[in-house]
Amino acid sequence: MEEFVTFAETLLPMATIEIKNMEFRAFHGCYKEEGIIGNNFSVDLTLCANTEAAELSDNLADTVNYQIAYNIVSREMGVTSQLIEHVASRIVTAVLEDLPTVDEVTVRVVKRNPPMGGRIESVSVALSKKRAFTNR
Repeated sequence: MEEFVTFAETLLPMATIEIKNMEFRAFHGCYKEEGIIGNNFSVDLTLCANTEAAELSDNLADTVNYQIAYNIVSREMGVTSQLIEHVASRIVTAVLEDLPTVDEVTVRVVKRNPPMGGRIESVSVALSKKRAFTNR
């Protein structure tokens, strides 16, 4: 007798992990003064991963380690760039390289009070990337 697999049985459980409002003082910007004075930034990171093993085991080794994710963001925020698009791209790439359990990542880099000649609360760039395929 032939056994059939339902559509639901082919789906992997996917969790969304959010690390919000990480704050940094950094020196990103196109203007000379930004490289000297710096600016305040915040970063939101959203990670999608299959956490089914961790849900059952209650073991950190079976999920995304938030501390490692934070360390990646902190490291990349410490590398000066002219554009926050470049910073966001480095963060996304590093997350996918360093955290193999993450299948998709979105980062939002927010520059507070940008020096644009007027009162502006912030400018931000959001960037998402996902793995082309997974072996899970």
